[in-house]
Amino acid sequence: MTSTEQVSLRGDFRLRVYRNGVLVEEQHDPNMIMNVAKDAMARLIGGDVAGKSITSIGFGTNGIGPSPDDTALTGAYSKPVADVTYPATGQAAFSWTLGTSEANGTAITELGLLCEDGTLFARKTRGAINKESDLSLDGVWTIIF
Repeated sequence: MTSTEQVSLRGDFRLRVYRNGVLVEEQHDPNMIMNVAKDAMARLIGGDVAGKSITSIGFGTNGIGPSPDDTALTGAYSKPVADVTYPATGQAAFSWTLGTSEANGTAITELGLLCEDGTLFARKTRGAINKESDLSLDGVWTIIF
């Protein structure tokens, strides 16, 4: 008897945009996991963990749709994720924020989860958020196995 099990790696992206503290937009979409994420995962389970944990979120300016071969965000402002939780078996959820004093003057059209060594793990593109001091963002990015 043979058995094959294929693990599907996918992302669940949630974003909220606030203007002067009032919720003005919500987005909930799947997102793309990059090919280089497979190497990061292989190294993690193999014990070569240096630099492969997801630690940051990046906000970039390249609105061209994601490709599995993407390796970086353009013009990225990055910061540590706020929290990591494990909401269900096979899930890791990364909470993040972008405050009113961060990345002002940037037309944010892409977001990405970044490993400690800078590896782009997941990427999401969208229409521009013209970030100014009256806007703040938060969200949760869940990776599902």
